[in-house]
Amino acid sequence: MLLFSVILFSVFYLFQINRMTFALCERREIPEEKQPKIYRTVNILITILLFSFYLEVITAG
Repeated sequence: MLLFSVILFSVFYLFQINRMTFALCERREIPEEKQPKIYRTVNILITILLFSFYLEVITAG
């Protein structure tokens, strides 16, 4: 049950972060060529953050 909750939260959180990244790219008028690199960097960093959150929850419980 905990794993399902963490996965559901992670998907929702990653979706929200990608929406904010899109808004940033639109507002700052970042060129189309640079946007994939920005998305990749943000997604990798958020995935690391979510994985460490999962490990913290598992070891605390």
